[in-house]
Amino acid sequence: MMDGNMPDGYGRNHYIGGGFRPADSGRSGPVFNPSTGAEIYRTPYAGRTLVDEVAALARRAGRDWGEASQARRLQVIFRMREIVAREAENLARLVGLESGKTLSDAMGEIGRGLEAVEFATNAPQVTKGEYSRNVGGGIDTFSFRQPVGVVGCIAPFNFPVMVPLMMGSMAIATGNAVILKPSERVPGAAARLSELWTEAGLPAGVWNSVNGDAEAVDAILEHPGIPAISFVGSTRVGEHIWRHGTHHGKRVAAYTGGKNHMVVLPDADLEAAARAFVAAGYGSASQRCMAVSMLVCVGEDTAERLRPLILKRIAGLQIGAYDTPGMDFGALVTRAARDAVEAAIDRALTEGGEMVHDGRGLTVAGGEGGFFTGATLIDRITPEMQLWRDEIFGPVRGIMRAASLDSAIDLVNAHEYGNGAVIFTRSGGAAARFCAEVEAGMLGVNVPVPVPVGHHNFGGLRRSKFGDAHMFGPDAARFYTKMKTVSQRWPDEAKAALPLTLDFPGND
Repeated sequence: MMDGNMPDGYGRNHYIGGGFRPADSGRSGPVFNPSTGAEIYRTPYAGRTLVDEVAALARRAGRDWGEASQARRLQVIFRMREIVAREAENLARLVGLESGKTLSDAMGEIGRGLEAVEFATNAPQVTKGEYSRNVGGGIDTFSFRQPVGVVGCIAPFNFPVMVPLMMGSMAIATGNAVILKPSERVPGAAARLSELWTEAGLPAGVWNSVNGDAEAVDAILEHPGIPAISFVGSTRVGEHIWRHGTHHGKRVAAYTGGKNHMVVLPDADLEAAARAFVAAGYGSASQRCMAVSMLVCVGEDTAERLRPLILKRIAGLQIGAYDTPGMDFGALVTRAARDAVEAAIDRALTEGGEMVHDGRGLTVAGGEGGFFTGATLIDRITPEMQLWRDEIFGPVRGIMRAASLDSAIDLVNAHEYGNGAVIFTRSGGAAARFCAEVEAGMLGVNVPVPVPVGHHNFGGLRRSKFGDAHMFGPDAARFYTKMKTVSQRWPDEAKAALPLTLDFPGND
């Protein structure tokens, strides 16, 4: 099954105006099966001409969709929820084939994506306006929200279904058209997702998916008919998207890198902490921005007691092809990604790290050409090392030591990223201090991956997020809509003869 083929059309064509369409810009790129290293097909890259065409189509379709009733829009959202649930296993196989993610992990991703679809059914509630009667002078004031028009959604490789659903569901529910640009490494699942929106009853042109690289992204950022951009990916690219998009007058929400610390106090349940660290640190081959990157042990004794508990669990992890039952995680997405991770391991050892468990050079039977790296753990990491400074998107995690909770909080806050951070402790006071003082957007107390449920806002702080919006939750609805406030007074014949005045109007 590792050599499974992508269905015709998926990833090989763009999805425009309700159907697949080829478009040859003369540029394309390979899509691999990471479990074998084999190239599955080549995906075409959109150029500016195609983006211009899709933007015009989306603008026309979005205008009608934005005028559709809330009931009409919600019918589509409800249908989409049922269709995605029905198609979850098929979507998971597409995700696994192109990303290397295990099928069970892909199913978990789809389940979280469904939360975003479910929350989008609340769009009428979270976008309703306000009304004030007779604020003065017989004037009534009210506000209402309208869709921004066309939204560009630029998605990452590591969550090919979840992130487009998180971005797109509320955008659709609030009356916008969407142009999705999936990662060029994993365009197949996005193509199937596009088909499902059409099956759910979304009018042609309201949801479109164009494959491409940086040229397509810049065309979206610069197009005057696309007023809003949502992005998930690396900090380097996210900052470019935020700066370039805002330069062109767009509202931009860019969710970027993370270096998430897990602080463990001496009073914590160390068995639970060890299980949580391994699960949160190595799941999805550590290719997720909310993965725990660094274990910060408060006290040398805590580190010495916790380290063997973690090592025992790491040594038992099973790594293999996405469709092999019982695997804990699969391959990295590309050969270059695998090589970069192993280079980071080499450098950490050169800089003074102590190897606890080495996952380099892993081969998998039947997938000898696959992009595999085993779970790696390095102790004695310090802030001077690359392994602490950089987000390493692969299964190498580090152990750090702090003398006190104060020192641990200072260490977390010294990093440029502020996506997530967690603490394991039995002390409510320590947990309260941690949550109050740590500069990260998503915090966990004895919860290793603090990604909030779909009706709460998702987003980091500092250089883990550019722009003020959040991915899902009520803030997403605000991002995809614009506010208008109306002050109105209807004629009163008894006051029609009031004298002319040029003074600034009051509300008396």
